[in-house]
Amino acid sequence: MSVTKPLTFIGIFFLDALLLLLSLKYNQYFFLLSTFMIIVSMLPIIWHFERRPLSAEEVILIAVLSALGAIARVPFSALPSVQPTSFIIILTGVIFGGETGFLVGALSALASNLILGQGPWTLWQMFAWSMMGLSSGLFSHKLYDKASFTLCLFGFVWGFLFGWIMNIWSVFAFFDRITLSLFLTSMATSLYFDLSHAIGNVVFLVLFSKSWFQILGRVQIKYGLLHS
Repeated sequence: MSVTKPLTFIGIFFLDALLLLLSLKYNQYFFLLSTFMIIVSMLPIIWHFERRPLSAEEVILIAVLSALGAIARVPFSALPSVQPTSFIIILTGVIFGGETGFLVGALSALASNLILGQGPWTLWQMFAWSMMGLSSGLFSHKLYDKASFTLCLFGFVWGFLFGWIMNIWSVFAFFDRITLSLFLTSMATSLYFDLSHAIGNVVFLVLFSKSWFQILGRVQIKYGLLHS
């Protein structure tokens, strides 16, 4: 069974919902709990990917797309939340499958933070972008349409989801007493940044998805890289 099946995604969701519940009760152990739960939720996909045979072309493709995702983020670091990294991750998942999108998302965050700065937020960025890539593969049959409304809506929604995932980290990292109003305040405060991310995703998808579909589609056909 492919790891991009809905059951896997639902399992990851419930694992991280459990993380939130445990963190609310044992806030002092948040970093330990979050590290453990995120690694546990990501491990099945990595394990499945490691077990299947990979061609040299697939390894190179993942490395190149991850490097592009990381490098593309750096020049846009001065603009709040606007970067083409999410665009690259979404199209990777749609064209090459959720596993590849997952890996490119995680590696893009890790590699770009070697330049922008590593910290406890890195693991959460890896998780958020890897889930973006995984979910784009999960819904690829509905998204595989160049600059379609559905594809743009998907990118727009993930602009907010990414920010909300990072809000969870920031609330637990900087506050001792966690309340629902604190989460809502955090979401309201980050609205501008999340909206910028969402609109940026739509703009990149509208302007560049057609050419990327054509280029990566040729690569997929030429080297026989199947949708995973």
